[in-house]
Amino acid sequence: MTWRGRGTAAARVAGVLVTLATVAGCLAGPEPGAALRVMVPNTAGSGYDVTGRTLVVSLREAGITDAEAFNLTGGSGTVALSRLLHERGNDRLVLLMGLGLVGSAQATPRAPGVGDAEPLARLVEEPEALIVPTDSPLVSVEALLAGWEAGDLTTGIGSHVGGPDHLAWREAARAAGLAPEAGPVARYDGGGALLGALLNGDVDAIMTGVSEYRHALAAGELRVLAVTGAERVPGLEAPTFRELGYAWEFVNWRGLLAPPGLTDSQREGLLDALDALHASEEWQTALRENGWRDAYLTGEPFARFLDEENERASRQAADDDRPGRTG
Repeated sequence: MTWRGRGTAAARVAGVLVTLATVAGCLAGPEPGAALRVMVPNTAGSGYDVTGRTLVVSLREAGITDAEAFNLTGGSGTVALSRLLHERGNDRLVLLMGLGLVGSAQATPRAPGVGDAEPLARLVEEPEALIVPTDSPLVSVEALLAGWEAGDLTTGIGSHVGGPDHLAWREAARAAGLAPEAGPVARYDGGGALLGALLNGDVDAIMTGVSEYRHALAAGELRVLAVTGAERVPGLEAPTFRELGYAWEFVNWRGLLAPPGLTDSQREGLLDALDALHASEEWQTALRENGWRDAYLTGEPFARFLDEENERASRQAADDDRPGRTG
């Protein structure tokens, strides 16, 4: 598929701000004034869900366009992707997606690929975090990894094979010199189930995105042993893995896809709205409050980035299919 490039976001923002009052009208599709629907391919409380609902609130509060979010689960996100691809030409529907959906599309036989959709924008990046209950006896990553390798401790993840939690835990184990399948890993469908498993004692620690648990962290229910990014997360008293001596970093990302078959005018309308969102104080505040890094990328650069992520996910899927690779 060929994606048409656009200029840099910075070059467009000035013009967008001048005409901000007309953006909502430009966005109107087959039904003038219809809300932009953001499809979330996971359960309520997941990282996708938090991002999607934050997105629609910011779009509304910034006065850019009316918007609403809804969840469509199944197939580790591929059901929602299939729905998007069947909405050809509909500029009132977008799909919240990210590294997890790229991985599941590669790992699921006969699933559609993200390259079949129209790429809009990468929005945010966030690190994963290794989290335990506040009253856990575990006080270090080293102690957790030792207990996990011995089979005494179980780690939980809230994503499918090839998803960000899964990839982050595998890479963390490898950074520590351990085989990714050395100890028990339990997979759960989304952040809500994962948090329940941790608090119920079904797992001893979880690898997950920070934003999904910001309220539980603020309430003192959880404690972070380490974060996977290059820098510490503001507001969290937790070191990075690199600070602890592990030569490794990992970040998850999330963005938006649109259905195929959009006209140039439809595509430009959506991208203009996203430019305006990116420039808004409402969105910048949301980034800070959720611990997200601004990773805004559109046009041909985002298309190239998606191609690179597809290639990486394909290599990971091939690696997981090798004999002995079960973690």
